[in-house]
Amino acid sequence: MPPAVVTQVSARFRALFRHAPTRRYAASVILTAPVWLLAGTKTGDITIAVTVTIVVILPFLDALSIPKAATVHVQRHFSPTIGVGDQETGTYQIDHTANRSLAVRIAHATPSAIAAPLSSELFHVAPHTTVTRSVPLEGQTRGVHLLGDIAITAYGILGLTKKVIIYSQNDTIMVIPSVAANRRFRLMAIQRQMRMAGAHAIRRRGQGRAFANLRDYVVGDDPRHIDWKASARRSRLITREYTIEQGQTVLIAIDAGRMMTQWAGDRTRFEYALASALTLADIALASGDYVGLLVFNEEVRAFIPPSRSSGTLTHIRDALTNVTVTLAEPDYAAAFRTIAERQKRRSLIVLFTDVIDMRSSRAIVANTARTALRHLPLVVALRNDQLTTASVPVSGESDTQAYQNIAAEELMSAREEVLQNMRQVGVSVLDTPPASLTAGVINRYLDIKNRSLL
Repeated sequence: MPPAVVTQVSARFRALFRHAPTRRYAASVILTAPVWLLAGTKTGDITIAVTVTIVVILPFLDALSIPKAATVHVQRHFSPTIGVGDQETGTYQIDHTANRSLAVRIAHATPSAIAAPLSSELFHVAPHTTVTRSVPLEGQTRGVHLLGDIAITAYGILGLTKKVIIYSQNDTIMVIPSVAANRRFRLMAIQRQMRMAGAHAIRRRGQGRAFANLRDYVVGDDPRHIDWKASARRSRLITREYTIEQGQTVLIAIDAGRMMTQWAGDRTRFEYALASALTLADIALASGDYVGLLVFNEEVRAFIPPSRSSGTLTHIRDALTNVTVTLAEPDYAAAFRTIAERQKRRSLIVLFTDVIDMRSSRAIVANTARTALRHLPLVVALRNDQLTTASVPVSGESDTQAYQNIAAEELMSAREEVLQNMRQVGVSVLDTPPASLTAGVINRYLDIKNRSLL
């Protein structure tokens, strides 16, 4: 026999040992076990010999019916990014070029940061066809994660044997803060006549600083807007119209300290803040504003200068993806000092944080009050739902529960006092539960934008 033929036969023989029996084969062996009761007679011995031969040969023939690995190609098509808690659909594409049909099951080694089923249901692929299979995905942990290898389990035509084919992959997926609400809030911005990226400026009447045109004065117009020189030339009162000023600056500041580590449902309040911040950045950039980012705890963790270039949202997204929340005390003085040093232009400062203990409260009140002299600060205070619930008395509660209720009520009272102090010194405050955070922030931003408070 020629060496090439020997090598080919040897390779084929070794390939057979890479196959494994299935449960169906094990069941068939069990079902044929009673034939051994016929041993001792000529007919029984012949029956046993035939049965054993069939049981031994059939799996080898079944293994030969499995198409070669070279005839099956699998590609993975997942979105490059997915938000925390967001649900997406990924697909696998199977290209089958053999002349025999294929019974196959797909398995994938997705990281723990992605919630996905470990394997698909068994399905069949006809000869020379391409099929796709969908798989549900849900982001869980922020960061860039390797998706891992793809494995398919191919079954023989009788289902007695199977073979696992592994496809090495090095593709990744980035889990970012949730972006599920972005599309809905973009639509809200459009409906409120905000300028989208690349669109022409929309001129509206308002109290902004950008002059639009002159028109006749009507009762109800602000007398401060009367143009006396134009009125003298035309012998009638003429007033100025202004447009909403475009190109304002929004600086998003996020507290990554210990108060943001508390859980609200299935995620921390920090995750809610990141999702809301990313949506706000998206809407503000689409509105033509400059947007920057500051993340801090005991030190400044990330700073992106305000910009409205095409890559700004990507830079902000990447920064938010890589930051982590810690148990450190937030240094508000350092954060606002960074803002004072690096952001001279008047801006809307949106600060995501919470105020509970007196030390942090005094620091945030002092720094926001000082910042209000140059900028427009908006403090977004993430309310603690559990603390709010605990502060409400319940009839028939035990002494321990009563003490807890009193303590919670005192904390809530102190918190409300701090928020009221900030409002009195000119700081805009949004007090909201995490579940309503994004809607509240976007509505407040649109309101500030439309009223030209900057």
